Amino acid sequence: MFALYFITMEEGEPAPIIKPDPYAALRFPEFRWYMSMRFFLTLGYTMQGLIVGYYIYQQTHEPLALAMIGLVEAIPSIGIALYGGYVADKSEKKKLLLRIFGVMWICSVILLLVTLPAAHQYVSSSAELIVMYVMIFCIGLARGFYGPSAFSVMTHIIPRDLYPNSSTWNSSAYQTAAVIGPMIGGLLYAYAGITVTFVVVVVFVSIALISITFLNRHQAEYIPKESIYDSLKEGVSFVFKSKMMLGALSLDLFSVLFGGVVAVLPIFADDVLKVGPKGLGIMTSIDSIGAVLTMLAMTRFSPMGKPWRNLLIAVVGFGVSIICFGLSRNFYLSLFFLFMLGAFDSISVLIRSTIMQVLTPDKMRGRVSAVNSMFIGSSNEIGKFESGVAAKLLGAIPSVLFGGTMTLIIVTTTWLKTKKLVPLKLEEIHTPETL
Repeated sequence: MFALYFITMEEGEPAPIIKPDPYAALRFPEFRWYMSMRFFLTLGYTMQGLIVGYYIYQQTHEPLALAMIGLVEAIPSIGIALYGGYVADKSEKKKLLLRIFGVMWICSVILLLVTLPAAHQYVSSSAELIVMYVMIFCIGLARGFYGPSAFSVMTHIIPRDLYPNSSTWNSSAYQTAAVIGPMIGGLLYAYAGITVTFVVVVVFVSIALISITFLNRHQAEYIPKESIYDSLKEGVSFVFKSKMMLGALSLDLFSVLFGGVVAVLPIFADDVLKVGPKGLGIMTSIDSIGAVLTMLAMTRFSPMGKPWRNLLIAVVGFGVSIICFGLSRNFYLSLFFLFMLGAFDSISVLIRSTIMQVLTPDKMRGRVSAVNSMFIGSSNEIGKFESGVAAKLLGAIPSVLFGGTMTLIIVTTTWLKTKKLVPLKLEEIHTPETL
């Protein structure tokens, strides 16, 4: 489904088609710097998420403390997302990204300082936890601006006909970092302690910040002439008028909201499978390994032939994998189901991101991406909160089984209401008005 390049021939003579190039997007230097930015940020961010979650659980042994991590990050991220999209549309992108990453870098440095052994002489355990939650809140604010800004940059550095290819490589960079990050974080935490691990986190975020300096300046294509309210309303209305875009976002929202298991992995690592921080690092990474391998396969075998059909199939596989993980008591079998969970999720991510890129006008990319960030932020962060609360009320294992079952109910309901979208091909969804 990637770009097809035609050679100009004499009139009447058929134009030979060069085979699709799976590395087409990588031939753009700016795209490679963009991938570097996202790779190293994700590397540091996933390491930080793992060690913060495990550290807080070790300090409290309270599932609700894990739930609060997701909620504290979700509230600012979702709350500021629409305004973040508005700012992204009307701002120069490189400068905005530098400011966003600067905030994230400062938060990581503060997390490093507050967990230093010397800091415990001056900061109580409760104050330390408060500082950690405040930094998570600030990172959530930065994320509310990051998603729309990064999405709008992508369209400036890659031609439209390479969107599926760039989405695949972009997601692969993210998933690869999501594999390596928790593994490094878990091993470093186990053998070197939290301070050394946070030093490495700061180094990775610094590299991401430096990568931004190699991007070109991309001026805003949107100059607001109406009020902020009307501008934001335009972006929201655009999403809700497209049945396929709205359906994809809603499916992701509710399936991950109920089906997320990331928040309770520390409980499974400590209390169910008894594998400790090293096992937790592997468990957190293995779903991303499945995602990366699937993404690499999709550079040659695209799921965009019939995107809506394949999206529904992927979400079914996601739900079944969650249920099987909840039933497993064997560490290696649990890793297999987490691997499959990541594989199915990566298909969903690629299809959703490609649909968004194809349907969204350039001048609205920030605001539309903001709506996407609200959906995804809700599913990921509030999903962690839901998982923590469910684990507290039902127990870790029943909460996972409940989430997987709800995912299957949601995808079945979605299929019944969107049967007309199932046979559509990618080339049939270029305009939202037809959907």
